Amino acid sequence: MIDKSAIIDPSAVIAKNVKIGPYSIIGANVEIAEGTEIASHAVITGRTKIGRNNRIFPFASIGADPQDLKYKGEDTLLEIGDGNIFRECCTINRGTKQGGGVTHIGNNNLIMAYVHIAHDCILGNEIVLSNNTTFAGHVTVGNCAVFGGFAAISQFCNIGAYSFIGATTGINKDVLPFTLISGHHGPAKTYGLNVVGLKRRGFSIEKIKQIEQAYYLLCKDNATIKEALPKLEVMAKECPEIQLIIEMLQKSKYGVIR
Repeated sequence: MIDKSAIIDPSAVIAKNVKIGPYSIIGANVEIAEGTEIASHAVITGRTKIGRNNRIFPFASIGADPQDLKYKGEDTLLEIGDGNIFRECCTINRGTKQGGGVTHIGNNNLIMAYVHIAHDCILGNEIVLSNNTTFAGHVTVGNCAVFGGFAAISQFCNIGAYSFIGATTGINKDVLPFTLISGHHGPAKTYGLNVVGLKRRGFSIEKIKQIEQAYYLLCKDNATIKEALPKLEVMAKECPEIQLIIEMLQKSKYGVIR
């Protein structure tokens, strides 16, 4: 199940049923769990742990050194969960000592061609990154977020769960959970809730309306965070999902896109 032309470092730990295609390179300190398939010409290096049933397509670079001038060869980690798809030519870097030392990718994410995920990024589960999406360092992404092609996310931004980032949008502030963001014709703005995405994820009409009340408070009534938090806490008693919005507001350092 390992092609004879593949180059495998003797120290790599590879489960018996892993498939590795022609000319792929697996470096020292790499661990690959059961069911993962690696196509031809992929390169996996550094201290990289890959879970079960992932698929890695040709010319992907997984676990390379962070692209950060502060990095001086420290022992850092890339940690990947289960069931992810990494399409052609995507690049995923390990963490830095200054950023906590770990880049983490959860489970069941679709990472399309030419995506770049920089050092110290933390991704949840069931996220879709369309072609050429680019993350600078230290970006966090909640579950089930979707990114259109060529979206570009600045360092230290937090992207809320169930949000949708339109194609070619540049993000330099935090994105509220459940929202639809676009910057195709200028600065990124919020254009309502990601209603289609929420319905696809099983949110009821009643639940969406409850979340919409929180959205209107912040984005239409333009309440300050200090004004909004007590009201949101009351709303969260009936709609626990609103707690995701509260947590985003509490941890935001650079403001949220409205």
